[in-house]
Amino acid sequence: ALPQSPQIYKQLLMIAGMDKYIQLARCFRDEDLRADRQPEFTQIDLEMSFVDVDDILESTEGFISYLFKKVLDIDIPVPLPRLRYNDAMARYGSDKPDTRFGMEIQDISELVKNCGFGVFTSAIENGGSVRAIVAENAAKILTRKEIDKLTEMSRGIGAKGLAYIRWVDEKPSCSFAKFMTEDELNAIISALGCKQGDVALIVADKNKITLPVLGALRLKVAKQLDIIPEGYNFLWITEFPFFEYDDESGSWLAMHHPFTMPMDECIQYLDTNPEKVYAKAYDLVLNGVELSSGSMRITDYELQEKMFKALGLTEEEIQKKFGFLVEAYKYGAPPHGGLGIGLDRLSMLMCGCDSLRDVTAFPKVQNASELMSECPSEVDKENLDILGIKIIDNTDK
Repeated sequence: ALPQSPQIYKQLLMIAGMDKYIQLARCFRDEDLRADRQPEFTQIDLEMSFVDVDDILESTEGFISYLFKKVLDIDIPVPLPRLRYNDAMARYGSDKPDTRFGMEIQDISELVKNCGFGVFTSAIENGGSVRAIVAENAAKILTRKEIDKLTEMSRGIGAKGLAYIRWVDEKPSCSFAKFMTEDELNAIISALGCKQGDVALIVADKNKITLPVLGALRLKVAKQLDIIPEGYNFLWITEFPFFEYDDESGSWLAMHHPFTMPMDECIQYLDTNPEKVYAKAYDLVLNGVELSSGSMRITDYELQEKMFKALGLTEEEIQKKFGFLVEAYKYGAPPHGGLGIGLDRLSMLMCGCDSLRDVTAFPKVQNASELMSECPSEVDKENLDILGIKIIDNTDK
């Protein structure tokens, strides 16, 4: 298989006694093609022994600060700001927020939990929330027609609908005004800090819907209003949930990878409450783009086996897939951690480009093929015979 990253190998180097490792690694990902994704890319890969989270983050900040000064003559002040995952989601609706502008998410659940609008109250009763963003001076641009488009967009990513307050004239118009008293409506407007000329967009649902929908709306509206300034806003996102629940498989999956060290105070919940387990993991975000991802690593073989089992692997599967790593842990592993910086993404952002295609000599397309050379191409039968491979045509099936 093509490597997603040299993850296991660089950990084995640390276990073997290496102090640190840095490599320009070629990596491959089977992911949907986007402006900031290519199936093949280069990673500035780092791993260090006898370090903690602060050591790795500070080393990375030094590199970023030096690079931007040397190449662009731009001063990047360090230390870079840090934000816990839960706080990033609550404020921006994203684990890679663009912090060059405000329009942060506000929670009005407590204010509307007993109001007359059933959409709001039922969402709260079902364990969800009612949250909003306020687009300042947006009423003329965000017409009813534009808000209808935003509503369709919201439905496309999971929301049941989109409530709004649009304040054009002296009195604001509100999509749910007939379900509320004037005092209740005024209380919402006051709490949101909404004023004449503003538009408030409100979503009521479970948090896993409400937050990402408002996060997407926040970016969409900011681009429509053209309020995103130039510049470079770096941000560390820390303390990610260790697991995320996959509805399709009905099981818990590792949000980063299964070699990530859980927060010390969370290990007790591994067997009983996976949703309470947070990781010593961190992402570096630049202008809303994930630039780097990393973590501290597990160093105890018993904890590593426990982690595999929490992910649903059997003893046999653990030995077959990762037995060599678990065996290496038994000889003693130093505290170690690392990260990988996407060189292509870093180049794209430093050049002020919007797509990796702009900084990639021969970019790949959706199916990972390269159009100029038409590769991968058909392999000669003689070469397949040498490898003992036979191609079966299933196109009619």
